[in-house]
Amino acid sequence: MGSNCESTDNDSFNIAGPKDMTDINWGSEEHRRCAAACILKGTSLHAHENNNGLAPPWWEKFNLELFKELKGHDQFMYAAGDQPRPKSAPAYIIAFRGTMLKHSKPLLDLYHDIKVVINDLRKCSHFDRVLTEIRGLMVETTSAAAVWLVGHSLGAAFALDVGRHMMIQENLNFHTFLFNPPQVSMGPAINWLHLPQEAKKDLYAFSYFVKCALGKTLMKSHRNRMEEIFEKLLPWEPQLYVHEGDIICQGFIDYFEMRQQVDERFHRVAESAMMMSYRDMASSVFRENKQQPHLLPTARLWKVTKESHNEDPHGLKQWWMSNVALGWSSSGLDPELGKLYRWRPVQ
Repeated sequence: MGSNCESTDNDSFNIAGPKDMTDINWGSEEHRRCAAACILKGTSLHAHENNNGLAPPWWEKFNLELFKELKGHDQFMYAAGDQPRPKSAPAYIIAFRGTMLKHSKPLLDLYHDIKVVINDLRKCSHFDRVLTEIRGLMVETTSAAAVWLVGHSLGAAFALDVGRHMMIQENLNFHTFLFNPPQVSMGPAINWLHLPQEAKKDLYAFSYFVKCALGKTLMKSHRNRMEEIFEKLLPWEPQLYVHEGDIICQGFIDYFEMRQQVDERFHRVAESAMMMSYRDMASSVFRENKQQPHLLPTARLWKVTKESHNEDPHGLKQWWMSNVALGWSSSGLDPELGKLYRWRPVQ
C-alpha cells in the first residue's frame, strides 16, 4: 500500500515534478491536487535517510516549509505556508506517506497495512499522536479550513480515519485529499467474475435490499447509530483520487458508483443501506462499534480510466500530472468539479 524510495531521477523535483505549473493558484483544483501529491512525494523522500536531501523542493515550490517532523512517527509530517497567505491556501498541511518497504522500519509499515485490512488503525499510537498535534494546531489557527490532510495509499487510510474522527467527535471540517485510498471489499472479486453490467447492478441491489431489511429489524439500533454518524459527517467532503486499474482502491469506486445506481432505482433502500456494511453489523453483534471508513455520506471522486496514461495506477506520480494528461478533459469529468456523491442535501 505505497511506494518504495530509491534515489533516481524520479526523485528530483526538477526532473520528475510537474512541468505545467509556473505559479501555484490555490483556487484551482488542478493546482491543489498537484501540490498535495508533490508534498506527499517529499514526505516519502524525507522519511528515507538516503534521499531526504531531495525532499525540500517538493514543498518549497509551493511556498511551503517543513514545520515539524514527528520523530519516531515519520508516517506523517507538517508543512506550513508563508504568511501572509492567499485566502484559499492552507496554513498547515499534514502529510501521511504510503508504505515504504525500503525503509528503516518496514515491518512497522506492514503492521499498519494489516491494521487497514482489519479496520483497526484508530487503535495505534500514530493515530493518537496526530490527533494531539491537530488539537495543538487549532489553538494557533482560527479555522479548520486552514489545515489540510493529505495522504497516499496507507497514508490515505490514516488521513481518512483522522478526518472522520475529527468531524464526528469535534465537528472540525478539514480539507482532505486522499490518493489511492485502500478499501478492503468484495468489489475486486466481483469484478474478476466479469459479470454483465446488469447482473452486477442486480447483485448490488439485492445486497442493498438485505442491508435495508436488516436495518429495519435485527440491526435497527446499529442503523440508528450509523444514521447519527452520517448526519455528523454530511458536511465533510473528502477528495478521493482513484484509478480504475488499481485493485487497492477499487472498493471505493464500486461503493460510490453502485450506490448511485441503486439510489436511482430504489432511493429509500439505497439511502438506508449505504450506511451499513456486513462487517460492521457482525462486529455490533459482539458489541464492537466499528465503522468501515469507506462509508461516507459525502465525497468527491476523481477517477482515472485505464486508457488515460501508462503510469503505475497505484503510483503517486500520476497525481501531479495535468488534467489533460489524466484524460479528464475528454472523459466527461469536469476537471474542476469531479464527481460529487451525497447521501442527503446539507441543511
